[in-house]
Amino acid sequence: MPATKRKSSSKAKRAPARRKTPKKAAPRSRGIQPEDCRIDELPPEAAEVAKRVEQEGGAIVGRYYEPLGRNPLLLAALPIDSVEPTPFQRDLSDAHHKKLSEVIDRTGLFLDPVIAITAPGQGFWTPNGRHRLEALRRLGAKSIIALVVPKREIAWQILALNTEKAHNLRERSLEVIRIYKGLLEEDASRAEKDFSFYLEDPALVTLGLCYERKGNFAGGAYHSILRRLMEFSTDPIRKAIAGHEKTAEKLFELDTMVTEAVDKLKERGLVSPYLRAFVVARINPLRWIKDEPPPLAEVLKTMRDRAAKFNADKVNQQDLARSGGVPDETG
Repeated sequence: MPATKRKSSSKAKRAPARRKTPKKAAPRSRGIQPEDCRIDELPPEAAEVAKRVEQEGGAIVGRYYEPLGRNPLLLAALPIDSVEPTPFQRDLSDAHHKKLSEVIDRTGLFLDPVIAITAPGQGFWTPNGRHRLEALRRLGAKSIIALVVPKREIAWQILALNTEKAHNLRERSLEVIRIYKGLLEEDASRAEKDFSFYLEDPALVTLGLCYERKGNFAGGAYHSILRRLMEFSTDPIRKAIAGHEKTAEKLFELDTMVTEAVDKLKERGLVSPYLRAFVVARINPLRWIKDEPPPLAEVLKTMRDRAAKFNADKVNQQDLARSGGVPDETG
């Protein structure tokens, strides 16, 4: 039976709006003139970072204000062993860094500096140069050229804005949960919602926990439900993570029951790349709710109850043929 509509004076929750592309500015209306990019005396924060570079065996080879926001940057040669990728970016592609090392070796030139920030304790992190770093290591390089940014927060901003970031849900989720865990070490007292720019979507935090536990978890079947119902918390992230962990556990319980329903359909000889999506759609109460939806915990409980009662005998191949959605994930 369709669920009754929930009456409420408030509007139904919507998926987070996509970030708008900035309007084109008038020509030459922002930033600073070329002569103003020169730094005669480093600001205190940049001076501290320059001192850190030299203490760790590096050398400052240039310094300037970047031309848009007038933020000080340092161009430095760093000992290659002092640089590591940030611990919250996606996994290294073995094929990519080997191919990149071949290109660098063939030209004999390293022309694309990585970006670096100071790491906690000692050394440096690069939020965007993992493959270039590994390519140089493969070639036996002693040093790497880096644009050192005094603002440590830039590491999260770069990952959030990285246009080369994969759009695969699993990779996005794993990257987000790694950023989250990095934030837990860096600034655990701030509210989760303060980091919404870097984390993009609260559903990705929960799914990241799921993918960490099971690499082929069927996150695509549940993403739209989580995205509709989840919001970033006003609690500090050290507390908010517990909510994501609880939801991830409930998702695993639900997915186990959905898998049992899928197996029943297969036993009847029903074939489709959308079996899991079909079952999830059948047990999802949100398909009937147009007004404000129930809380996520209530929705997941309803889905578990319906999954337990799922009757595979009432499904035929024509029903599956009319279904669509996210193909079942295999691993």
